[in-house]
Amino acid sequence: MSEHGPGQGHSLPARVRVGYGLGSFATGTFGTVPGLLLLYYLTDILGVAAGLAGLLVFLPKAWDVLLNPWIGSRSDRTEHRWGPRRPWMLLGALVMPLCFAAMFAAPGVERGWAALYVALLFLLTATAYACFQVPYVALPAELTADADERARIMSWRVAFLGAAILLSGATAPLLAGASGDDHGTPQGYRLMGVVIGAVLCAGMLAAFAATAGVRSAVHTTSEAGLSAQLRAARGNRPFAWLLAAFVVQAAATGLMLAGTQYFATYILDRPSATTILFACLIVPSLAAMPLWLAAGRCLGKKRAAITASACFLAGALVVALARALPPATAYGAVALAGIGYAGMQMLPLAMLGDTIAADAFTSGRRRAGVFTGLWTAGETLGLAIGPGLYGLVLAVGSFVSSDADHRVDQPDSALTAIVAGFGALPALLLLLSLPLLARYDLTEERLNRLRDAAAASPLEAR
Repeated sequence: MSEHGPGQGHSLPARVRVGYGLGSFATGTFGTVPGLLLLYYLTDILGVAAGLAGLLVFLPKAWDVLLNPWIGSRSDRTEHRWGPRRPWMLLGALVMPLCFAAMFAAPGVERGWAALYVALLFLLTATAYACFQVPYVALPAELTADADERARIMSWRVAFLGAAILLSGATAPLLAGASGDDHGTPQGYRLMGVVIGAVLCAGMLAAFAATAGVRSAVHTTSEAGLSAQLRAARGNRPFAWLLAAFVVQAAATGLMLAGTQYFATYILDRPSATTILFACLIVPSLAAMPLWLAAGRCLGKKRAAITASACFLAGALVVALARALPPATAYGAVALAGIGYAGMQMLPLAMLGDTIAADAFTSGRRRAGVFTGLWTAGETLGLAIGPGLYGLVLAVGSFVSSDADHRVDQPDSALTAIVAGFGALPALLLLLSLPLLARYDLTEERLNRLRDAAAASPLEAR
């Protein structure tokens, strides 16, 4: 294995760090807006039953569980003058925003056909998004061989991720209700789809342009096929435990995202409070990010990630009691969860880069694509499980769907379901994720030993 360009002890140019991070405007926005509004769009704008709406949100994203590893494998083996990843990124950047805008422009047809239309467009959007996301997540492991430099890249990515979540989470609901109805209108959702689609396109193209001309810090060979790469991923125990924990935590995040508009509308009795809730989540997250980066260096990434998860767990537990507490307490609890959310996003991504680098150091093969393909598939599955599970919880609680022109009062059981899905279930999932995260055993010292051994004996590492 040989190293060129930014490697051990070398920093990447600022344009690469910042430009790469700008891609998170796309990943953060797409991770937020459908999870926040799509279920609500189906139940409260198109009038689709909650259980069916949850299924329609879940199935297209679940498709990515199969698709993402395939894209990762193909990007590993792509030979192009732009590099193996960037052609795929450009494809996603050009196709995905158009599909996203169309998804929130359902025609005025019967509910069943409108639901089918949204599900099909969501499937196409998720497919195009995977073409960008999988190679995008794989890049840090190849841009530098230095673990600290990867953590710095991730800090830029998560900073932009937080900004994207804040801006998209705050503005998308406002745009959806731009015609004056806080609950949202079909016309408002169409406007939102166009504006957010433009943001997605800009973020993807920025990441594509910023990484142009950057040579890989690790030159390796890829596996012969997808099945061989999947076997290699299963044999990477730190990656397997990290992925398992991240999927569970993504499901918790997906639950809270899906429940935000319902919580604001039916519990706080302020549909526009979605913007305030997002500010409470993301502003503390942005402020806490440097602290989690420092904690990762001081305590180790795993201990810092466990601490961040516990912080999110505490906030979710308080939110679960929201019906018996003043509204200000709910906002404070969401802010506490936001502090933990920053570490839950940044630290596992840095740990993912470490697991990929460790595999490259020991195998001498380019397998970043399959690892990030599995990672993004797991993240997508978790974020899909969240809204799907939330729709099921609403159905069990007898939530009554309605279209944009006919609003109904909800029974007490539905209000209980809204709070349970927004607070209690995310807290339970975070609790389940902690033992999984504790099994991750790739320390910084062990990674450095693997790197040094690979540099000293490149032929033996293959």
